[in-house]
Amino acid sequence: MNENQNDRREFLKKSMLSSLFLGTMGTLSTSVALPKVSKMDFGLVTYLWGKDWSLPELISNCEKTGYKGVELRTEHAHGVEAHLSQTKRDDVRKRFEDSPVTCVGYGSNFEYHSSDPALVVENIRQTKAYIKLCHDIGATGIKVKPNTLPEGVSREKTIAQIAKSFSEVGEFGADHGQLVRVEVHGRITQQLPVMKAIFDQVTSSNVRICWNSNDTDLVDPGLEANFDMVKEWLGDTTHVRAFDENDYPYQDLFRLLDKANYQGWILLEAHSNPADKVASMMAQKQMFEKFIANL
Repeated sequence: MNENQNDRREFLKKSMLSSLFLGTMGTLSTSVALPKVSKMDFGLVTYLWGKDWSLPELISNCEKTGYKGVELRTEHAHGVEAHLSQTKRDDVRKRFEDSPVTCVGYGSNFEYHSSDPALVVENIRQTKAYIKLCHDIGATGIKVKPNTLPEGVSREKTIAQIAKSFSEVGEFGADHGQLVRVEVHGRITQQLPVMKAIFDQVTSSNVRICWNSNDTDLVDPGLEANFDMVKEWLGDTTHVRAFDENDYPYQDLFRLLDKANYQGWILLEAHSNPADKVASMMAQKQMFEKFIANL
């Protein structure tokens, strides 16, 4: 990015934030304290709420709602995939550079737990191809995941295999300036002790955990103990669901993140399908701001 593009990007960010702030000033009494300034930024995962939007629509809707970043998902209407030519990659990058919205990264479905060695090799190969894509479009990382521990294979063998794969793609990502973000995912592998067992064997410091706000976070010994179990590997992305559609203790989570000096993204990965997604995005952002104000 050249100096003029960088200046323009910062101007757009400040303009968006100023507009959003001024829009609320009329309803505030001068005696009301301003919300706490957070080190966490709010953004969107294009899981359901953004899957049908073209890239210009996606960026525009994030601008309208004050979402600062977006994690692009594979096979969605925005069409940002590894088959893009260099010219089209440059166009994606420029669209984000000309916007206050940050391309946080790419949400892939690559996984490394299979008992078929050829399938593991193919997932690693494709991960590297998408790491190159992330680099070219100006993103900062790629999301990958484990999905399970297969039956018929020892738990220890699969955990070691997943960790080795993470380490390989992590080093490749480091060479391209891209963080590898491991979503806490899968019926078995989303359990925090399993995730810890994997990361105990990961050798690349460029591989970090993407907290995923699962119900299994709350099992004994509880949220705080489970959070502490893996917090040394936390990266810069945290996934949350729509705040009013479940009873996950998000206020407690944000306090734990704040205490851990987390300086990253809170990314909305909603599982619902509201008719007016832009209005729903606005409502979720307001709820997020209330959580932050109560830290």
